[in-house]
Amino acid sequence: MKTCLFGGSFDPVHAGHLHIALAAVQQAQVDKVIFLPAACSPFKTDKTTFYTDARRMSLLRYATADLPWAEVSDADLRLPPPSWSWRLVETYKNEHPQDELFWLMGTDQWEQLHKWARYDYLIRHLTFIVYHRGTPPLPREGVRAVFISGNHPASSSAIRQAILSGSEVPPEWIPKGISHYPMDVRCAPEKAT
Repeated sequence: MKTCLFGGSFDPVHAGHLHIALAAVQQAQVDKVIFLPAACSPFKTDKTTFYTDARRMSLLRYATADLPWAEVSDADLRLPPPSWSWRLVETYKNEHPQDELFWLMGTDQWEQLHKWARYDYLIRHLTFIVYHRGTPPLPREGVRAVFISGNHPASSSAIRQAILSGSEVPPEWIPKGISHYPMDVRCAPEKAT
């Protein structure tokens, strides 16, 4: 089975995330996409998410409920921070040794990939699916990659800002399984990013 791991804060999940995952299914022909909300990215100094872990998981489950190729996992949330991608890959490989593993990311992450912990381990065990909105990024020597394209305007940071300001979130940004984004956020408005 071709299994694609899709890590991110998903704070909150939006229609753009589903658009990217569907592009991986259609263009890279993976069988399954596993959404893995991150506990804490090693590249982010602000360790607090807008929504609690439980709420991010709940929103992801609602958003993917009708997608037969989608799965949501709390594997990273159960590990001590920070969120190291190699730990998720190692865990998944041990549990599903026959699967061919992919990692879905955006161009910004692709450009930083060489800085990821255990880079050599990751490039040995993964094919990277790199989502871009225009010109494909440059390949990396010795790294298996598939470049997929698409365009969706949704942004988690813009959604958070709209919630804090009381503005309407564009309806096309909200996944079909979610009627609205709840206000039960972890942070006080002045602390949220």
